Amino acid sequence: MPKSDYQIGDIRKPASVNRGFGPGGGRGPGAGMGAGERANHFGKAIRDLASYCRSYIPAVGFAALLAVSGSILNIIGPGKLSDITNLITAGLFTEIDIDAVLSIAVLLAALYAFGFLFSVLQGVIMATVTQRVSKTLRTDISEKINRLPLRYFDGTSTGNILSRVTNDVDTIGQTLNQSLGMLVTSLASFVGALAMMVYTNWIMAASAVAATLIGFVLMMLIISRSQKYFAKQQNELGAMNGHIEETYAGHNVVKAYNGEEAAKKNFRKMNETLYDCAWKSQFMSGLMQPLMSFVGNLGYVAVCIVGALLALKGSISFGVIVAFMLYIRLFTQPLTQLAMAAASLQSTAAASERVFEFLAQPEMEDERSKKVLLAGAKGDVEFRNVRFGYSPDRAIIHDFSARARAGQKIAIVGPTGAGKTTMVNLLMRFYDVQGGEILIDGTPIQSLHRENVRSLFCMVLQDTWLFEGTIKENIVYAKQGVTDEEVITACKAVGLHHFIKTLPEGYDTVLGDNASLSAGQRQLVTIARAMIQDSPMLILDEATSSVDTRTEVLIQNAMDRLMAGRTSFVIAHRLSTIRNADLILVMKDGDIIESGTHESLMKQNGFYADLYNSQFEQAS
Repeated sequence: MPKSDYQIGDIRKPASVNRGFGPGGGRGPGAGMGAGERANHFGKAIRDLASYCRSYIPAVGFAALLAVSGSILNIIGPGKLSDITNLITAGLFTEIDIDAVLSIAVLLAALYAFGFLFSVLQGVIMATVTQRVSKTLRTDISEKINRLPLRYFDGTSTGNILSRVTNDVDTIGQTLNQSLGMLVTSLASFVGALAMMVYTNWIMAASAVAATLIGFVLMMLIISRSQKYFAKQQNELGAMNGHIEETYAGHNVVKAYNGEEAAKKNFRKMNETLYDCAWKSQFMSGLMQPLMSFVGNLGYVAVCIVGALLALKGSISFGVIVAFMLYIRLFTQPLTQLAMAAASLQSTAAASERVFEFLAQPEMEDERSKKVLLAGAKGDVEFRNVRFGYSPDRAIIHDFSARARAGQKIAIVGPTGAGKTTMVNLLMRFYDVQGGEILIDGTPIQSLHRENVRSLFCMVLQDTWLFEGTIKENIVYAKQGVTDEEVITACKAVGLHHFIKTLPEGYDTVLGDNASLSAGQRQLVTIARAMIQDSPMLILDEATSSVDTRTEVLIQNAMDRLMAGRTSFVIAHRLSTIRNADLILVMKDGDIIESGTHESLMKQNGFYADLYNSQFEQAS
C-alpha cells in the first residue's frame, strides 16, 4: 500500500490528569475570584440548587408552613406569660386568681406541645427531602459519567470526580438538612418576635433592634469574608482526593522508585493548604455564634434598662418586662441560627458549584434518533480519509486511509507514541473522527449507536481490570446466558482452567480489584472474557505483554483459534506474536511508513526489519 495513503501527523494523547484540578488545568470553580464575582457564583450555585429541587417545592412549602406555625405558637407564649405575671402581681396584696392562672398555663402548655409537634414533623420532612436530593444527585452524576466523552476523563483525575460524587453531595445533603429548616424557622421566629415586640411596646422594641443591628452588620461582614474559604476548601479537598487516588493506585511504583518522600511532600503541601482554608472558614463561621450571643446579652441589658425606666414612669407593667425578656431571646436566637444557617449555606454553595459544574459538562451526542442497526457483521473495515486531533486546534491525523477485509488479522506496530492506540480509539468510537469516516461492512460507524459499534468488538487491553466478584462473574461480565461449560472451555483455551481448579472455591472464588493474582493471570482472565464475548471482530492492545514466554505461546495458539474467521486488530511490541498477520502496518512518528506481510517487510530490510531484529539482539 503506498505511503501517500497514510498522511498522519504526530499522534500523542494528552496527559491523563492534571492533579485533581478542573478541566483545562484550573483550580475548579470559584478559584481566584474577586468578592463580587464570588458573590455572583454563590447566588448562581444556590439558584441552580433551588431549580434542581423544584420537584420538592410542595414538600418544602409544607415544611415551611409547619415551621412558621410552630414559630407563631412559640411567639404567643411570652404574651401569655405576661398575663400570668400580671395576675400574680395583681393578687399579691389581695387574692391570686388560681383558676385564671391554671387556664392560661394549660393553654400555654398546649401551644408549646403543638409547636414541638410541628417542629418534629418539619424536621422529618426536611430530612427526607434532603436525603432524596442527595440520592438523586448521586444518580444523576453516575448517569452523567456514562454520557461524558472520554476527553473529559483525560483531563480530570479520578479522585476529583469521586470527590464530587461523595464529599460534595454529602456536604449538600448535610448542610441543606441543617440549614434549610433552621432558615425558615429562624426567619419566622425573627419576624414574629419583632412584630410582637413592636405591638407590645415600640420603645423597648427599638432599643432591642438597635442592639442587634450591630451584630447583624458584623455577621454580614464575616459571611462576605469567609465565603471564598468555603469554596477553596471544597476545591482543595477534590485536589487532595485526586492525589491520594493516584498515589494509592500506583503505590508499587512509588515504593519501587523510593518516591515516598516526594509523595509525602506533595500530600503535606496539599494538606497544609486544605488546613489553612478549612481553619479560616470554620474560624470565621465559628465567630458568628459567640458574636450573636454577645448581641443577645446586649439586648437583655438594653431591655432591662429601658424597661425599668418605663416601669418607674408607670408606662408599662412588670409583666411587659417579663414578656420582653423572652421576646429578646426569641429575637436574638434566630439571628444566631441565621448566622449558622448562612455558614452552612456557604458550604452548600461551594459544593453545589462543583457538582453542577460537573453536570453542565458537554455530553456525547444524543444518538437515540439513529435507526441503523448493524448485527452479525462480516468484518470488512475501512478507514477513509480520516482526520483527527485530540485538541480541536491541532489536527494530528490528516488523511488516513486503510482497509481490512473480513477475517484478516491486521497488526499495527511501531515504537511507543507512534499513534497505534489512537486508531483503536477511533474504531471503537471512544473518540469521533473530525473528518472522513470509518466504515464497517460499508456502513459508516457515525450512523450507528456507540453501543452497537462496541458490541461488534471484543477487546483485550494492556491494563487489566477485575471487579469484586467471583472468577466466573469476572469472565462472564455483561454477557447474558453464558453456561458454565462455555466458561470452562474459554479458560481451558487460555490455560487458566488448571489454576482455577487449585483454588479453594474454584470458579466461585471471589476476586477484588487488588486480587492476589499475578499480572499474567489477571491478563488471562480478561482474555477469557473476550472469548466469552464472541463478537465478530477482535482488538488486542498489547494483550500478551504481561505474560511469560511459555504462557505467551499458549495464549497465541488460543488467539489464533479465536481469530479464525474474525477481523482482528493487534497492537504489539513483541513482533514475534504477529508474524502470521495478513497485513502489518508499521507506524513511526505518526506516519504509516511500511505495510505488508512479515515476510515481505523482512525482505525490504527497512524499519520493520530493524525493529524485529533489534528485539532478538536485545534478547541475546
